[in-house]
Amino acid sequence: MFMQIIQAEVGNAEGVRAAMDRWPRDLGPGAEGWLDATYGLTDDGKYIAVVRFESEEAARRNSERPEQAEWWRELSANFAGDVTFHNCRDVTLLAGGGLDEAGFVQILQGHLRDRNDRKRAHELVDASGDLMSRHRPDIMGAMVAIDEDDFFTETVAFTTEAAAREAERAEIAPGVARVIREEMSLLDDPAFVDLHHPSFAAHR
Repeated sequence: MFMQIIQAEVGNAEGVRAAMDRWPRDLGPGAEGWLDATYGLTDDGKYIAVVRFESEEAARRNSERPEQAEWWRELSANFAGDVTFHNCRDVTLLAGGGLDEAGFVQILQGHLRDRNDRKRAHELVDASGDLMSRHRPDIMGAMVAIDEDDFFTETVAFTTEAAAREAERAEIAPGVARVIREEMSLLDDPAFVDLHHPSFAAHR
């Protein structure tokens, strides 16, 4: 499995939305090996897309399609600055990764403090899957990806933002709190990205 995370400052939000809506309709059906995507705009004017492929080779073939290059020119013309790509061969799904019925998506990002922390990050991710199923019914699924530079991205899909915020305010089970604290401690400058109106697409 392979995941690509794409991020950029937005200059023209309507242009970005139009291009985003067009891709799954016009280009997605012909993208061999494409699995799904979660994407949207943040309140502070940033674009983020989390796109999953069967393999890195499938992602590369998609990028080489002429229609993909044309679409990318259309999309990127609406950005206000440089684009950041995180290409990840190290991908883990929890509870299927999430569902397109999710009403809210929160993304945690940061660099692992030490390359040796990758193994511990995987252990914590595995533990969090079981804890989510027992203590967080508001979480529909999650995906974790780490690129070659040890940049960590965790995408969590919630039923609704209201349910997520209510669960945050509630008393946290000790096991959940420990896993959250340790996961955060592995990251330099951890940051959250909220998609209040996420979009989803999947290869049918």
